[in-house]
Amino acid sequence: MPTGAGYVPIADHGLIGDLRSVALVGSNGTIDWYCCPSFDAPSVFGAVLDAERGGSFELAATVPARTKQFYFPDTNVLITRFFTEDGVGEVQDFMPVTCATGRDADRHRLIRRVLCVRGSLPFRVRVAPRFEYGSSPHTLRLDGDVAVFESAKLSLGLTATVVLEADGADARADFKLSEGESAVFALDQLGGEVAPRRCPRMEAEEQFTATVAYWRHWLSASKYRGRWREMVHRSALTLKLLTYAPTGAIVAAPTTSLPEQLGGERNWDYRYVWVRDAAFCVYALLRLGFTGEAEAFMKFVTRHITPGDGKPSGPLQIMYGIDGRTDLPERELPHLEGHCCSSPVRVGNAAADQLQLDIYGALIDSIYLYDKWAEPISSEQWDDVCALVDWVCEHWDQPDEGVWETRGGRKNFLYSRLMCWVAIERAIRMANRRGLPADLARWQQRRDTIYRRIHSRGWSEARQAFVQYEGSDVLDAAVLMMPLSKFIAPTDPKWLSTLDALTNDLVSDSLVYRYDPLASPDGLRGDEGTFSICSFWYVEAMVRAGRVDEARLAFEKMLTYANHLGLYAEEISQTGEQQGNFPQAFTHLALISAAFSLDRALG
Repeated sequence: MPTGAGYVPIADHGLIGDLRSVALVGSNGTIDWYCCPSFDAPSVFGAVLDAERGGSFELAATVPARTKQFYFPDTNVLITRFFTEDGVGEVQDFMPVTCATGRDADRHRLIRRVLCVRGSLPFRVRVAPRFEYGSSPHTLRLDGDVAVFESAKLSLGLTATVVLEADGADARADFKLSEGESAVFALDQLGGEVAPRRCPRMEAEEQFTATVAYWRHWLSASKYRGRWREMVHRSALTLKLLTYAPTGAIVAAPTTSLPEQLGGERNWDYRYVWVRDAAFCVYALLRLGFTGEAEAFMKFVTRHITPGDGKPSGPLQIMYGIDGRTDLPERELPHLEGHCCSSPVRVGNAAADQLQLDIYGALIDSIYLYDKWAEPISSEQWDDVCALVDWVCEHWDQPDEGVWETRGGRKNFLYSRLMCWVAIERAIRMANRRGLPADLARWQQRRDTIYRRIHSRGWSEARQAFVQYEGSDVLDAAVLMMPLSKFIAPTDPKWLSTLDALTNDLVSDSLVYRYDPLASPDGLRGDEGTFSICSFWYVEAMVRAGRVDEARLAFEKMLTYANHLGLYAEEISQTGEQQGNFPQAFTHLALISAAFSLDRALG
């Protein structure tokens, strides 16, 4: 059995970042996940995947303390508070979002600011990087309040306002603060023109103020005024943290190999750009009024995904690196034991080579929404859309691995057919609305053929429901997208019967399983928890079906499964614990969409 000894639970973390990378900060004050200098770089702090060998940045009171975490209001600045018998202290963690030019343009810092707000507190800090996922040794050069950690490929500089001591190749310090006193620790990636530079208290104060101002200015563009403002805005801030500013890419999650089941093998690397996830993110951000992020992602799409410059119109790769690269080889890291001994730890993702036809619908739907709500697409972009749709018209009826990236063989998945229909239907809408040139007769014929195919082969008379793949009786929560994508009326008798079947088979206390692996083997061992995006899809489907009271109750229940900061991992276990990579973009964008639908229905 896996053990949790030495591990902070997945949900007991907050997230900070600078739109290039992020750090997970445990409720105990330890940073146990940080990849430098970008989301998909090797970790330097990876204790979340191996408490002994992963590396961490510990900062906490040295006396017994209760801890609580919160975000500085309307920001991604994280506060961890320590309550002791002799006083109260707090650690302010943030990564300045730099707009600097000149010599400091490449300086990206992680700042930890410690304050004693009442009484007095003793603190201890221990900085123990483990480079290249804990596989590369490093040396330490120490000069008073400056420590330089050097490995073969990367060097980090730590500056502090207290004197540091060597602890082997790590750095540590013990210090005591009285009410009103503070200490500052700043971690920089070194190289090029970036050298260690001290971060005095005044500069830390200025950086704190500037970082707060950045996040509040960004969030002020939100148009959401509904009932769940705090949760929706926290989701928006989280989605923004998952954005890679240099390219406009949006990662599915900032972690790798956090288990979908403790002790199971369903551990994957999510630090890449899934076309499906990122396209849905564009939808959520556009709903909130953040057109800049949608525009940046559209540029990523044009540069790296859609046809042109020799790129084929299909099949599209399902995921890309944050820099647009296509080579994402999957490998295991056997020297790491995995979170709570849940191995394997994987980096890279072999699913990149899968055929998933549904991504065409997600991608073209996002282009359609961008064209409608943000800015009309260019003539070259329309040519790309036409090439994509023409490919879908020719290849829509192939079996594929499906939306859930199963490794049990290709099937004729209903969801893949549905999203091929969406791809063609949205392109037809764009052509008609703007008078754009298109082979409409051919597109309409294929669209209608797919529609009839889904109704004839995707419907099970025995189950009185739409099913996972053609000719089966297996249910799948992905079909919740049928009314959400406007394929079927949300009050159609066939859909209401499907909704009832899903409720009976896949729903537990408003939480929704993707499918039953026993009824539909997916090529992997073990079970998984309920899939949080499906739970929010379920809410939205019930809203549209007119079951508003049930939908609202399910939504409110789902909010109770968030962590203490309003963050969600990919899945929720039988006992209500968060499972899988954390936090997950998919879940937060679905929360935003469900909140909008509920607000509209409630008036």
